[in-house]
Amino acid sequence: MRLSVIITTYNSPIWLEKVLWGLYTQQHRDFEVIIADDGSTRETADLLKRMRAETGLELLHVWQPDEGFQKCRILNKAILHADAPYLVFTDGDCILRSDFLAEHARNAERGYYLSGSYCKLPMETSLAITRDDILAGRCFEMDWLRAHGLKRNRKNLKLVAPPRRAALFNLLTTTRCNFKGANGSAWSDDTIAVNGFDERMAWGGLDREFGVRLRNHGVKPRHVRYNAICVHLDHSRGYRDNSVVSANKQLRIERERSRAARTDHGIAELLETGYQPDRDSAMVK
Repeated sequence: MRLSVIITTYNSPIWLEKVLWGLYTQQHRDFEVIIADDGSTRETADLLKRMRAETGLELLHVWQPDEGFQKCRILNKAILHADAPYLVFTDGDCILRSDFLAEHARNAERGYYLSGSYCKLPMETSLAITRDDILAGRCFEMDWLRAHGLKRNRKNLKLVAPPRRAALFNLLTTTRCNFKGANGSAWSDDTIAVNGFDERMAWGGLDREFGVRLRNHGVKPRHVRYNAICVHLDHSRGYRDNSVVSANKQLRIERERSRAARTDHGIAELLETGYQPDRDSAMVK
């Protein structure tokens, strides 16, 4: 099955390069990569051209001017550029284990979205990871991670769960199966049916609200938190605003109460402004 992998980024080319090397290792090979760029400088575009030459990855660069945190809008633009029936979402600070896309493709089923997780790394570990560590898979090995600064934590045991145990843990976990923008996937037509992401929302729960509308549309959640594995590189969050997080939470709660499946501030409204996706110009060559 062909996948469109949508990766959000903003002025983090060093981290993004590591993410792209993770994609280079993927066992599942039928995919395109859409970089949803919320206003990065030229350095990111230059990186993508170099990585296209070095990896052969099919890369599209969907960019918009920097007008503050507009992640939902750039996600909607990226969705409009996608040509695959199934969308995998992650972020430009998450390195994917080599079987990550294979697990999303294997578990994709009509009527479901998938929700994974990540292993959060400290800055010391994030900086230590090299291209060779990614290609060799060392950055997913517990001994290597602990030797490079990762503290012992029960949450990190998902990195070492063998396939049968991972499947069992996915069934037994008490963690709510909310949609996660760092590790989530859904059918393209379901995404369009709920009108994509709500562009009123800045950082803080925007992906979870999207998942609520998918469920209201009749799409059931399914865990892949113990088998679709990625590690999350450390970074600051200067864009965090507690008042925005609170407002986003209230919007999500209202969507849960009203059972609304569509937003009136999504893909359809973006198209009404005259936006037209252009795959040819977005293709990195």
